[in-house]
Amino acid sequence: MNRVGFVLRPNSKDIELLFYKIRSRFESRGVEVYLSDIYSNRVGDGYVNFEDMCRAVDILISLGGDGTLLALVRKSYGYNKPILGINAGNLGFLADTRVEEIDDMIDLLINREYRVDRRMLIYGYIETEVKKHKFYAFNDVVITRPTISHMAKIDAFIDSDWFNSYYGDGLLISTPTGSTAYNLSLGGPILYPLSKVFIMTPIAPHSLTQRPLVVPSDFTIHFTSPDRLVVMVDGQDNYTLYPNEKLVIEGAIEDAKLIHRVGHSHFKVLREKLSWGDNQY
Repeated sequence: MNRVGFVLRPNSKDIELLFYKIRSRFESRGVEVYLSDIYSNRVGDGYVNFEDMCRAVDILISLGGDGTLLALVRKSYGYNKPILGINAGNLGFLADTRVEEIDDMIDLLINREYRVDRRMLIYGYIETEVKKHKFYAFNDVVITRPTISHMAKIDAFIDSDWFNSYYGDGLLISTPTGSTAYNLSLGGPILYPLSKVFIMTPIAPHSLTQRPLVVPSDFTIHFTSPDRLVVMVDGQDNYTLYPNEKLVIEGAIEDAKLIHRVGHSHFKVLREKLSWGDNQY
């Protein structure tokens, strides 16, 4: 490992100061450090174009919380670089390297003593009469109504065959990685993050028989609606789905490559983050 590239959580002086400390630790080991220009207004000179950085470095690093990592995974799609998440936020479900572990992790990176987990992404697009609005999602895609004045109707098709019409507040399409996010709050199943499936989870459905559905990721799912709807990607990017337009969801060709310590256990993370097994008595 010769070069690493950082993306920082925006609008945080604490993250800025922490980055400078981490950068000096990498540089003291002979590793060249790049900083993305996405948030260059906070850190002054020394930044590089994000695309140039992705091409040049061996490893990409997010410094912030899970939201910072989600954005980095989406923005770096196509560069096929492994990503390390340093947790300077709260939950740290995805960005699970703690700040106090940085020195040890630098040694592991330099010596290539780490594990890379491949996790699926969603490739989606909204098909209009004139073009396609393309996007990638690492956690989930939410289809919902723009106002609370009426229920949304969402028609779902699996491999072009009509499957169901959902009535309610909306519909969530989640990856296995996202199964512990909004999907969990909706009562959807928790999946092993290296699985290759979608979860379709209704949001406040009008019918109690509407339940979450797990679909293999090699199926193509598309959605239409007679209403104008909002499409939210990873809770960060928004699109509008107009009547007679089509939202298409597929498994992305490339996976996200997340760096973990050797011996990292997803089940241990679940137990700790969700406080499973705690003695309540």
